[in-house]
Amino acid sequence: MTWTIIIVLIVIGLLFLILEILVLPGTNIAGVLGFILLGIGIWQAYSTYGRLAGHYTLGATFLFTFVTLYFSLKSKTWKKLMLKSKIDSKVNIIDEKKVKVGDTGVTVSRLAPAGKATINGEFYEVHSTGDFIDQETEIIVLKINYNKIIVKPKI
Repeated sequence: MTWTIIIVLIVIGLLFLILEILVLPGTNIAGVLGFILLGIGIWQAYSTYGRLAGHYTLGATFLFTFVTLYFSLKSKTWKKLMLKSKIDSKVNIIDEKKVKVGDTGVTVSRLAPAGKATINGEFYEVHSTGDFIDQETEIIVLKINYNKIIVKPKI
């Protein structure tokens, strides 16, 4: 086996290990395959070129792995790849001046048990008391808990 193939095996094994550590959660085939490829590359260096070349390959692989992991885990490396936008939107803010207990509305989607409804001409995400409520059913507001509107069908 030539040095080119040994180096390619070690580099691909290292790439699989970095993929396992940084991208894929848990123990996956990438990590196992990475260790196997690293081991095969080092083993081939020992068996093809002898003990001295095998020791050099083993030491170089450890050093290369350490340096690669160090630069991969540095925060400055990832700042170049990170998104810098901020999310400043809010979820289902209920203006209690517009929606009150006892107001009526119509479901826009099926409530199973949550969905969309119009109340006083505004769209809101609403929750039923546990029952399914079909689309275009008249509803009445039972209570408002922080950002959650609880409704039931109007009878």
